[in-house]
Amino acid sequence: MSGSQCFENPPKLSPGSGCGAGTVQQLGGLNTYVTGSGPPDSKSAILLISDVFGYEAPLFRYVIEVASVYISIRDVSPRKLADKVAGAGFLVVAPDFFYGDPIVDLNNPQFDREAWRKIHNTDKGYVDAKSVIAALKSKGVSAIGAAGFCWGGVVAAKLASSHDIQAAVVLHPGAITVDDINEIKVPVAILGAEIDHISPPEDLKRFGEILSAKLKNDCLVKIYPRVSHGWTVRYNVEDEFAVKSAEEAHEDMINWLTKYVKRDE
Repeated sequence: MSGSQCFENPPKLSPGSGCGAGTVQQLGGLNTYVTGSGPPDSKSAILLISDVFGYEAPLFRYVIEVASVYISIRDVSPRKLADKVAGAGFLVVAPDFFYGDPIVDLNNPQFDREAWRKIHNTDKGYVDAKSVIAALKSKGVSAIGAAGFCWGGVVAAKLASSHDIQAAVVLHPGAITVDDINEIKVPVAILGAEIDHISPPEDLKRFGEILSAKLKNDCLVKIYPRVSHGWTVRYNVEDEFAVKSAEEAHEDMINWLTKYVKRDE
């Protein structure tokens, strides 16, 4: 389930813009942005799972007005972030889990959030993700990690409940429950925001205690100070601290995936 913070400050979407170094291919029945080297060069792959704004969200978002002050906000496109992860030696795939129907215009009076949530629920995302994973394995990939943002973080946590993947990174997740955490079986890092009503720090710290009891050192919960839900993909480019915090989270994500997923080829 996605809370109100998941829908804040939507990007100005540019479907079909073709940004990024990779290509869009069919994988597991989904249009998927694919970047990096796959088999035989690399048998390690990362599945990136976007937030509700989808896999085509652009790198730069429009200037918005906050308290009569115009600020410049940047979105890190899932495609650009996929390229960044691929630079660490992975094949990276970012599927369109919303079948061409991401959140686009929250100001449209005809847009029904609840109806959208019912159609594009995380259980369906989990099923689709498993199809993508099966397709990767059929192509010779032997190690897979998942990283998900907000809505995608819930899907990544569900994937971590099986051995279909080797590790997961969950970034400012949507509503994850204790039951979800109890089911996790593989190394997982949860990267959370200090200011988050959906997954508040106290909840994430409790999750960390549960995970540590069964995974020992193969888990990480990190709370980033002075940032809000969504900070890894939406931040003020003129705010040095915000940029640094987002880039730190990206580095932590890549380091975790490299540690637990990267195979010596």
